Amino acid sequence: MHAIGCHLSASAGYMGMIRTAQSIGANTFAFFTRNPRGSKAKAEDPADAAAAVQALKQLQFAKLVAHGSYTMNLCTADPEAREFAAEILEDDLRRMAAIPGNYYNFHPGSHVGQGTAVGIEQIAGAIKKALAPGYPVTVLLETMAGKGSEVGGRFEELLDIIQAVGSDNVGVCLDTCHVWDAGYDIVNDLDGVLKEFDRIVGLDRLKALHINDSKNPSASHKDRHACIGEGALGVETFRNILQHEALAGLPMILETPNELPGYQREIALLRSLA
Repeated sequence: MHAIGCHLSASAGYMGMIRTAQSIGANTFAFFTRNPRGSKAKAEDPADAAAAVQALKQLQFAKLVAHGSYTMNLCTADPEAREFAAEILEDDLRRMAAIPGNYYNFHPGSHVGQGTAVGIEQIAGAIKKALAPGYPVTVLLETMAGKGSEVGGRFEELLDIIQAVGSDNVGVCLDTCHVWDAGYDIVNDLDGVLKEFDRIVGLDRLKALHINDSKNPSASHKDRHACIGEGALGVETFRNILQHEALAGLPMILETPNELPGYQREIALLRSLA
């Protein structure tokens, strides 16, 4: 069975998210490690985490894909804000160790005029410092749409970060809306895009997918998600993704503009396409 889920609220804890995921037909899910538009994190609950570890194993859930705060910019030009972002990353990875073996995904950051090379160096430095040896968590760099001074809109930039970190515990989460908006034509040439990713980064580094349609034409660099089949990508693109052997087994997380009933319908739709 394909690993398909969506973003869930972490307010009820890990066990609450697991129960919600089951209720909508999901066998994986994503959640924000802290306020997505801020820095405040929910109090840790070791008993809840321990129960979740057992439940995830018993229910045979796929790996979870936690998401860092949108405001965590590891390559901002403000030194104090950059240091604070690095501290958030370090704390998030420590927290993720309570549910070992899962993924922590985040937007690499925006260099804000410093230049891509400087941004890559700063991002890699923060990851290298935070990813303590032996941590049972894999950090995922999200593919970006390339708007403004975003780092990660090109596969080459992701490779440069990975190589600079120098750890096997760094991979990539491919966002379908973002790569389309960045100019990678997954509608007409999914095979070609995946071959390019393999040539540059390596498919062994691709660990998860964000499944989103796009409100924009290719190479728009805008990043505006749409519900499945209601945007420029269309249902057939997602059929090709669900049936592509190179993507089999990867956690697929919906980030469409939906509430739970909508996610339940989209999960069922994706399963039918598989």
